[in-house]
Amino acid sequence: MKKLSSRARRIIDFIHRFWEERGYPPTVRDIAHGCGVSSTSVVDYNLSILERGGYIRRHAGVSRGIEILPRPSSSGSCLTVPVFGQIAAGEPIPVPAPDAWGVAASAETMDVPEELIRARTGVYALRVKGKSMVDALINNGDIVLMQAVDVVENGEMAAVWLRAEKEVTLKKVYLEPGRIRLQPANSQMKPIYTGLDNVEIQGKVLAVIRQLA
Repeated sequence: MKKLSSRARRIIDFIHRFWEERGYPPTVRDIAHGCGVSSTSVVDYNLSILERGGYIRRHAGVSRGIEILPRPSSSGSCLTVPVFGQIAAGEPIPVPAPDAWGVAASAETMDVPEELIRARTGVYALRVKGKSMVDALINNGDIVLMQAVDVVENGEMAAVWLRAEKEVTLKKVYLEPGRIRLQPANSQMKPIYTGLDNVEIQGKVLAVIRQLA
C-alpha cells in the first residue's frame, strides 16, 4: 500500500485522537483547525486518499460522517474477546468480577485486531440494539468494543446500568451538580437525568465495529 504523506498521517492521527477524547468523529472544519490546514478542500483531498487506502469510510451528507475502519496490526495478529450479548434495556451486562475474568466469560467470542486492544485488560464486546447513538455512527446491530471499568471521564461513552429502572443503556456520561446526565448521540432523543446512586458504570467504549449488510 502506498505510504501516506505526512499531512495525511497527521489527519488520520487527529481523527483517532478526536474520537478517543470526544466519542464522535470530527467535521472537516475540525480537522482543518486541528491540523493547521488553511483550506477545507485540502482536508477533503486527503480524506479521499485515506478512504481509498481503507483507513476511513465517509458517509455523504453527514457533517460528522467519518468512520474509522479497523486495520490489522503489522503482524496481522488478532486477539479473542468475549461477546456478552447485546446492550439493551432489561438486564445488566454479565461482566465477570476482576478476580473471575476468563472463568465466567461468555460462551461466544470474536477475534479483533490486536491494535484495538493494545495492553488493555478486561476487554469485551457487545452488540448494539437501538438508535440512540446514531450521530456517533453507532447503528443498530453494530458491535462496540468495551473495557470493563467502573469510572469514566466526563463525555466518555459508557455502558450504564440504571439500578432503579433495571435497565442498561449506552450513553455519554456527564457529571453535573447533584446528578448524572446520560446524553444520547441522537438529536431526536432527550438526555436522561438521574441521581448519582442510581448509576453503575459497566464499561467504556474503545471502538466500534460496523456490521455491514
